[in-house]
Amino acid sequence: MELKGKKVGFVLTGSFCTFKKVKEQLKNIVKEGAEVLPIMSDNAYKLDTKFGTAKEHIEEIEKITGNKIIHTIQEAEPIGPKKLTDILIVAPCSRKHYR
Repeated sequence: MELKGKKVGFVLTGSFCTFKKVKEQLKNIVKEGAEVLPIMSDNAYKLDTKFGTAKEHIEEIEKITGNKIIHTIQEAEPIGPKKLTDILIVAPCSRKHYR
């Protein structure tokens, strides 16, 4: 799929250990010409962890995308009704592995 000219909603959730890899993919999406609307869950936006501070993550993501992060329910509510994105990516999006 070509991303040039697409509006991509990029949601970051918990699983902070994957943020470094997720941010690399975010850079790739921007490099391909997509306009990225960054969205973070409440915990992802507010918590400091051994993988970095919330402030560091916020600053890097906003720098990569050139857009302010949506991080409240009120800010996120218009995304669907106003069709603000063509694609919505949730990352990391973990699942439980069964053997």
